[in-house]
Amino acid sequence: THNFMLILDGPIDEATSDLLFEAGLDDAAITAFDGHPALDVDRGHRDVVDQSYQVALNLQFENKQQQDDYQVHPLHIEFVEKAFKPNCAKVVVYDFE
Repeated sequence: THNFMLILDGPIDEATSDLLFEAGLDDAAITAFDGHPALDVDRGHRDVVDQSYQVALNLQFENKQQQDDYQVHPLHIEFVEKAFKPNCAKVVVYDFE
């Protein structure tokens, strides 16, 4: 599983939201894995729930090799360069098997 939460440079506007969401969905479609995108989700108001991110994506891979292939795929690299780097101050990633 590959979970990442994006902390944006500034407030999320509709154009940035569309760019990140559409790029993330296109990116998620590049291989045969089960992606569960979530954008600007309602995380609730409990103190233990992290409120620091605006965009989250959870991707389920069949095996580690599939995740390794995803990380170097040209469409993933393009997403990082065109959508992530220009708009995000930080990313938090949780990978586990």
